[in-house]
Amino acid sequence: MCEEKELGFSIFILYSLADKWKKTPAAVYHILNSTGILDNYVIDAYDVLHTLGKEYLVEDITEYVREKGVQV
Repeated sequence: MCEEKELGFSIFILYSLADKWKKTPAAVYHILNSTGILDNYVIDAYDVLHTLGKEYLVEDITEYVREKGVQV
């Protein structure tokens, strides 16, 4: 289970990716959740990731999703 700060960060990531990918936040959530990226990367690496810039995070996670075989 994640804490409030991790939840807020996850929501920030979902909306940032939704804007970049031109998808709904729900669709982005489905992609990140089904690939394990939400729990195993965004939430688990919160301590490091929250210190990085928005553009870097969006590009990093986009690349990671593509490595998992998902077209965005």
